[in-house]
Amino acid sequence: MPAPTSSRTLWKGAISFGLVHIPVTLHSATAESRMKFNLLEKSSMTRVGNKQVNKATGEAMPREEIVKGFEVEKDQFVVLTPDEIKAAMPRSTQTIDIESFVDREQIPSVFFNKPYYVSPAGKGGQKPFALLRETLARTGKVGIAKVVISTKQHLAMLVPQDNGLVLNLLRWSDEVRDTAGLAWPAEDTTVSAAELKMAEQLVDAMAGDWQPDLFHDEFREKLMALVEQKAKEGGLRAAAPLPGEDAPATAEVIDLTELLRRSLKGNTGAAAPAAKKAAARREAEAANDAPAPLKKAAARKSATTARASAKPAAKRKSG
Repeated sequence: MPAPTSSRTLWKGAISFGLVHIPVTLHSATAESRMKFNLLEKSSMTRVGNKQVNKATGEAMPREEIVKGFEVEKDQFVVLTPDEIKAAMPRSTQTIDIESFVDREQIPSVFFNKPYYVSPAGKGGQKPFALLRETLARTGKVGIAKVVISTKQHLAMLVPQDNGLVLNLLRWSDEVRDTAGLAWPAEDTTVSAAELKMAEQLVDAMAGDWQPDLFHDEFREKLMALVEQKAKEGGLRAAAPLPGEDAPATAEVIDLTELLRRSLKGNTGAAAPAAKKAAARREAEAANDAPAPLKKAAARKSATTARASAKPAAKRKSG
């Protein structure tokens, strides 16, 4: 059986591409099933925490005497202050900024990290959300985006699934190891036609539909059965849930057709600078809060400014 749906909102923001701004929320798409044990004192059954000690002396260290250092070489550290670390943290824009659309098959599975279900926030996000999902499904593309969650910047892939979208956090390129040196078969390694035919017959004989319920974590099931048996004898103690992550509400979507038209008109084939994208987003949000006549005037002004400031796309060098 699949894990129950998580209704807790982990993140609230918007999907942004061009001038389109779709308010959404993120919900956990996975559930941790690994057994987690707490350290307890045998006599009193109270929790035992991890004590910060000096590994050389074994003495406990007070918090004010602990600093963060990055090891540049063996036993050679550079110390960073909390203010220096804070200054380097990415600014949270509460947006999933799509920077490009690529074929789904081009992304190797080793880049996949952690999935989240994406849900439209409010009635105003239903139509543009459905439009983006349907467009991705028809084109076979996925949106490659950057997003900041809990002060950490992530690379992510926005992909359609059923009637919704999934945001799959991706690993950065320097987090994926090279395959050089692995004992993979060489290119000149061949198999006979007879061997290939028998292997294909075996695959066909074992083929079936994907049914995840058929597979179980037997180790976890045995431990859980033992826990339940002992719980009947000694009772249970419930832990308080972690508080949810608060986030500011996002602006509603303005005229979707006009935003798409303006986004296409301003697209020169190259990625727009971050400053221009931010200015366009602020303009769209401001126009949303203005009366209807001002919205139209702002749209005409924005279109005129875009035509006046548009630059021809830089020619790509042929590889």
